[in-house]
Amino acid sequence: MRHHEPPRAEWPYGTFLRRLEPPARTALLDLGVRRQVPAGQILIHEGVRESHLVLLEEGLTKVTASVPDGRAALLSLRVGGDLMGEMSALNDKPRSATVTTCGPTVYSVISRDRFNQFLRAHPQAALELAAMVSDRLRWSNRRRIDFTSYAVKIRVARVIAELCRTHGRRSRDGVVIDVRLTQPELATICGAAETSIQKTLRELRADGLVDTDYRRITVRDLPRLRALGGLDAEEH
Repeated sequence: MRHHEPPRAEWPYGTFLRRLEPPARTALLDLGVRRQVPAGQILIHEGVRESHLVLLEEGLTKVTASVPDGRAALLSLRVGGDLMGEMSALNDKPRSATVTTCGPTVYSVISRDRFNQFLRAHPQAALELAAMVSDRLRWSNRRRIDFTSYAVKIRVARVIAELCRTHGRRSRDGVVIDVRLTQPELATICGAAETSIQKTLRELRADGLVDTDYRRITVRDLPRLRALGGLDAEEH
């Protein structure tokens, strides 16, 4: 266990640790058993009945679920500061997805009993947990609707706008998404072919809506991007 936070100026926007006040954040970081693993390690197995939580401290993980044709569908990404496994801890049901590390990862394993004690000691954290679960449900619902209702360019605009809301950081150039995504990963989230994603990103760059660097997206004009995606310009 540790008794201080890692040497990091701030946790990424939208993560559970970012939502917490410093005393609660420090208490949560001290709560679990810290582990380090390389890329390709499964932290949570879909279908397994277990109740511990995983607090991601450093690294990037993919959340996937099996689909009828045997493929693993990419549902979302989790970064340092994110909490995972909360649903099984809350409802005592089998894991609904698999979480796999994308690179070297540092995380903590927290038992359900210790986490419940933490929530009782920090009531505001319980409210932030509810807000986090609500945000994730909204993300999931939107992806299901988008896959069947919108053209690829609109789906990409909506996904990038949502990532701005959940993991966006204001900068002089616009809104930087604090999650590093490959084009294949973005394609999976958007339910599109990688070639379609490449074409769409070129168009968005040409329109002055986004800039792309190595696995990094900066949104230059968020109101126009949201308008392209048919989203309320004032939605947060």
